[in-house]
Amino acid sequence: MNIDLLRRLCETPGVPGHEHRVRDLILKEIEGLFDDVQTDAMGSLICRRDARKPAKKGEKPKKVMLLCHMDEIGFLVSHITDKGFIYVHPVGGFDARNLFSRRVLVSTDEGDLKGVMNAAGRPIHIASPEERKKTPEVTDFVIDLGLGEKTKEVVKVGDMVTLDEPLIEIGEKVVSKALDNRVACWLGIEALRALGDAKHACEIYVAFTCQEEVGLRGAKTAAYAIKPDIGLGVDITLACDTPGVSEQDRTTVQGAGFGLHVKDSSFIADLQLVKDIEELAKEEEIPYQRTMLRIGGQDGAAAQQAAAGAKAVGIVVGTRYVHTVTEMIHKSDLLAARDILAAYLKRC
Repeated sequence: MNIDLLRRLCETPGVPGHEHRVRDLILKEIEGLFDDVQTDAMGSLICRRDARKPAKKGEKPKKVMLLCHMDEIGFLVSHITDKGFIYVHPVGGFDARNLFSRRVLVSTDEGDLKGVMNAAGRPIHIASPEERKKTPEVTDFVIDLGLGEKTKEVVKVGDMVTLDEPLIEIGEKVVSKALDNRVACWLGIEALRALGDAKHACEIYVAFTCQEEVGLRGAKTAAYAIKPDIGLGVDITLACDTPGVSEQDRTTVQGAGFGLHVKDSSFIADLQLVKDIEELAKEEEIPYQRTMLRIGGQDGAAAQQAAAGAKAVGIVVGTRYVHTVTEMIHKSDLLAARDILAAYLKRC
């Protein structure tokens, strides 16, 4: 299992609109895997692998598209005070309760600068009882680089800010920031490697998309350009198999296999496609679980609704503590997702 690749993907900063460093990493990693690679106007990386055997007489090769978004949630610098404190706008959904006392990376034209994020206001020793009960808004947090007035000389409005934590392995799990959705980038690469020299009849597209966390934006333009017949939204989903969450809200159970994603608030999967992948998983003895998400969306919806439409389904990996620096996946679930993608592409 290529943990080194997952580590490099997760630790490379790339918020919506600033995915270029992740894209560059992927470009180096996929050399020789595809027949054509292009970067579109939005910044998504569109990779095509031609069919390796003829389609049925009189038919064109079916277009199968994997959508794997590159961006992670983060921030953009919105203001720098004269004393060097940095205010930010979020790009992606944060729970402010997870932002206290965080280390961050501010990416400037000159390089990355380490800093700390804390909420503006009085610390606990001098805060009133009412102040201690208040949860700040995300925009109440400020970043301190330790540079004082010199901060304005190196940081600009619009610079990228990411939470700064390394990937670690604990037991059978991987923990990192940005598993949402570098997991999918890993799968888009490793599934093609697992495909090897298989003689598939379909035309395979892997789109490493941008700006998913702010509205599936890159997937919409990429899917419209490709016009796939089948769209596979590759992503993480919730694994709320943890204390304090009722059984009906857990979404997935870690270690039970990849998630066959049938519904969220952005799309409803194609019924026959769900059945086909389910039967394939059983045949290949790949563990899986059907999943639904009450609120949220993913790039499979963009493929489903592009141009004249496509059949779509999600292939997802259950993740604990989503949108924090402690996102956690089970290694076996990640491998199951890779295996079902490779198995499906071999037969398409």
